[in-house]
Amino acid sequence: MINQLDQSLKIALDKAATKEEKVDILFSYITENGQTNYDEMVTQYQHAVQAAFLAKNEGFSDEMVTAALLHDLGHLLADENDNHDDFLEEDLNHEELAAAYLKEYFSDTVLDPIRLHVNAKRYICTTDRAYYDTLSEASKRSFAVQGGFMSETEVAEFEQEVHYKEAVTLRHWDDKAKQSEITVPPIETYRSEAVRCML
Repeated sequence: MINQLDQSLKIALDKAATKEEKVDILFSYITENGQTNYDEMVTQYQHAVQAAFLAKNEGFSDEMVTAALLHDLGHLLADENDNHDDFLEEDLNHEELAAAYLKEYFSDTVLDPIRLHVNAKRYICTTDRAYYDTLSEASKRSFAVQGGFMSETEVAEFEQEVHYKEAVTLRHWDDKAKQSEITVPPIETYRSEAVRCML
């Protein structure tokens, strides 16, 4: 499925000579392509920087700050946003797309929380049913498309993932990072963290 994604970012990343150049290219891509909306309240760029702000403000590692910033990159790569008539009619597995796309550039410490953050929502809603009521309307819609509540087997399998707790933490930031009325620092704020995480 990765062949169906926007390959322009990967081509540019592969041509870049340094980690710093790669991060600059990645950040420019998010800034330029993240002006569409996935949620009803914020652009995808705003969502990304709000999630990264929460991670950094809470004192988490470079890897978690970077994962928070990049967790929805798959939406941009697949051009998945609410400008399209078929938005949220099909699960495009954006979390897996992003993790696969970025595997040459970041370690599993960054990629696993990204890969698992959708199932983390399903996990949290299953183990804490009241949490579902706190989700935005767009998040509730995507929750249904992405599989809904987990079975006991799925819960047990999720808990076997090495970075499942990090994914749950990322998921909480994901759900909070949809505030249209707040201003957070720009994407460049997280450049040093991303550079340190780059392979």
